[in-house]
Amino acid sequence: MKKYLVLIIFLATFIRLSAQQKQLPLDDRGKYIYYEVVDTKTVNKDSLLQRAEFFINKVYKKSMKQESSTDSSVLASGTLVIDKTLLVAGHPSGEVKYNFTVEIRSGKYRFWLTDFEYIPYQRDRYGNFVATTNIGTPLEKAPGKLNSGQWKDILGGVSVKATKFGEDFKKVLATSRSEKAKKKEETISTKKW
Repeated sequence: MKKYLVLIIFLATFIRLSAQQKQLPLDDRGKYIYYEVVDTKTVNKDSLLQRAEFFINKVYKKSMKQESSTDSSVLASGTLVIDKTLLVAGHPSGEVKYNFTVEIRSGKYRFWLTDFEYIPYQRDRYGNFVATTNIGTPLEKAPGKLNSGQWKDILGGVSVKATKFGEDFKKVLATSRSEKAKKKEETISTKKW
C-alpha cells in the first residue's frame, strides 16, 4: 500500500513539475505571448474569417468577447480559469485576462494571445470561488520570494491553457463547423402527438 502511495505522490509531483517547465516566450514588448502561424491552402480567406468569428462568438462565447473585426483580422478579449490541483482534488485559483488577435491572409493565418493579467480567486461566504478584485496583475511582474513558487505554477497553468486554446482554435478553423451549427435544432412539442 505504501508503495502505491509513494508512486502516486511521485507521479503527481512529476506532472506538476512538467507543467512548470513549459512557459510562454516573451515578445518584443517584454510581454508573455502565445503565437502561432498556420498554413492552410485548402480554405479561402472569407471562410477562415467566418470560422474565427464562429469560434469567438459560439465556441468560447462564455469566456470571450469580440472587440472588433475587419476584412482580414478579428480582435477579442477573454479569460482563462487557472486551476490549483492537489493530487486528485482541485479548485480554481484565479483567472487570467488576455487579448486575442487573428490575422488572415490567403493561404495562411496567424493568431496570438497576449497582455495576460492574473486575478486571484477567494471563497465567498457561500463557498463559491470569486475574483478578489477587478484589477489584474500582469504576468511579467514577478512577485517576491514568498510567492515565487505559486507564481511559477500560475505561469505553467497559463501555458497549458493557452496551448489547449490554440489547439481548439486550429481545429475549428480546419473544419467547417460553422455550417453545421447553422442547422436549426429541432424542438420537441408536447402539444402534438
